[in-house]
Amino acid sequence: MASVAVYNMEGKEVGTIELNDAVFGVKVNEHLVHMAVVQHLANKRQGTQKAKTRGEVSGGGRKPWKQKGTGHARQGSTRSPQWTGGGMVFAPVPRDYSFKINKKEKRAALKSALTSKVQDSRLVVVDELKFDQIKTKDFVAVMNNLKVEKGLVVIAGNDANVVLSARNIPTVDTVQADMINVYDIMKAKTVVLTKDAVAKIEEVYA
Repeated sequence: MASVAVYNMEGKEVGTIELNDAVFGVKVNEHLVHMAVVQHLANKRQGTQKAKTRGEVSGGGRKPWKQKGTGHARQGSTRSPQWTGGGMVFAPVPRDYSFKINKKEKRAALKSALTSKVQDSRLVVVDELKFDQIKTKDFVAVMNNLKVEKGLVVIAGNDANVVLSARNIPTVDTVQADMINVYDIMKAKTVVLTKDAVAKIEEVYA
């Protein structure tokens, strides 16, 4: 089992924690991680883009001029793609970009993402994150103490003071342990977990 240091909110080391190898020490599968990220981004796409083809634009029912004798190239409709105001060739239509990956693959990808952070020393464990009030300044101070610039903070449950204190910090995201995903983990430079969040992740994914 990997052993990592545990810090308090002042950034001081207060102990160590053993991470379960079934979650934080697996063989990293880059293909599954890539697939999980692509799926996450694809599922977020709205797919509402739309343009009209020549059969959908208005007008153009009459042939603009006779076939021969005018000196112009032959034309059948003013709504052809080469005309201003004409339809679009292969116009985009609304579609669903989402796709599914297997549950086992998604779990394996998540474990690979967490393991990669441990291997790169980009995973920080804190004993607890508690704030008496909603104060962005206090949260920034904690991140500075932990030397975290761009990070994902994982907490065990829904703590409004923590979430709202971090909401206005553009380089920090917060998420509950049972809602983490591969994309957020890989996007973050550093992943910060509370001890309770580590226990919850190991309980769900081990």
